[in-house]
This record gives sequence, C-alpha cells and structure tokens, in this order.
Amino acid sequence: MNIRIVSTDSVMLYFEPIISEAVLDQVQRAYQRLKKLDGIIDLTPSYNSILIHYDIHIYSYQTIQNTVKMALKDHREITQRQKAKLITIPTQYDEKHGIDLSRVAQHNQLTIEEVIQLHTETIYRVYAIGFMVGFAYLAAVNPKIATPRLSTPRAKVPKGSVAIADSQTAIYPQNSAGGWNIIGYTEFEDFERFTVGDQVQFISV
Repeated sequence: MNIRIVSTDSVMLYFEPIISEAVLDQVQRAYQRLKKLDGIIDLTPSYNSILIHYDIHIYSYQTIQNTVKMALKDHREITQRQKAKLITIPTQYDEKHGIDLSRVAQHNQLTIEEVIQLHTETIYRVYAIGFMVGFAYLAAVNPKIATPRLSTPRAKVPKGSVAIADSQTAIYPQNSAGGWNIIGYTEFEDFERFTVGDQVQFISV
C-alpha cells in the first residue's frame, strides 16, 4: 500500500495495481476500518484504491498519512473478506432488447443460448461505481464471452440495458451515450443499492 496526495484535502490510498478479488477484498476491509476514523469526510473505494477526503482542520498531509497507516497496520486482518450482499437482476435476453447479443455470440463463436448461460452463471463483484450515478462496473465475465467495446459509441443507450465491454458487465441506470455491447434489458431500478464489493447475479426471465 502507498498513499499519494490528490488535493489540499484528499489523498489516494493505493493497493496492488491489478484487478482481482483478493485486492478488492483488501480495499473493502480498509474501507471499513477507515470509516471509523474521526475527521474523515468521505471515502470512495474503487478497483485497487480508496480516495480519502479528510478534514484539514484535523489532519495535515503528514498526519493523515500516519493515521491511515496506523489504522491499517495489520495487513493480515485487512485481507479478510467482508460479507457482501447478493443482488439478483431479472434480465430479458433477446435480440429485441439485446441488440448486440448476436454480435457477442458471433465474436466468440458461440450460440446466443451459450452467451446467456455464461452471462447468468457467474456471480460478479462490484469493482467500482462511476461514469454516471449508479453505474456499477461488474467483473469478471467468463473469458468466453468477453467482447471489445463498439468502435463507435451509440448516441443513446436505453436505461436498463445490460451490457458487456471487454471483461466487464454493467447496467445502464439511465439513458446515455455508450459503447458497450447490449445483450439484454432489466427493469431493475434500485441502483443506489450497489456498493463496491457487492455480489451481483443476472437471472434470465
């Protein structure tokens, strides 16, 4: 772990620079520890880092570093996995809603049914939330259905679109431009439920 200054009232805590469940578990454990500190205004966890926004009336850059290091000094303890909630997403997989379903199948030399099976049999983790409010980056899809983003993004992707880009999958929480491959649609609305570390599974309906 290392800490770098971001602004006058924030620092970034970095873990190993890879995307993996083990690193995400470390991020989650550290997040739970840091939430208990006085003078922490906000924490934003991501794939392998945590943005720490702190009260400059309580900490200097040097003292926030020392405080964070002391809070996380037991490396063995912060590798323990936090219990994550499982969120199930009822999803319609068809070519009407999943306008790139055939493209994903053809790219990976699979049938549409195989794509659906591989997408639904995986339990994903929420690695980050960004791009827009409620947009949860879920990983990792089975390598057999990993598919590059579209070369030209669409001007409008409908809210509720379930999509794949490379090794990640996601749901568009609102109408938006986007270049992910759309493979289905969900009426799921509770996007505020997503937090980094949660588990997500798609259910074909």
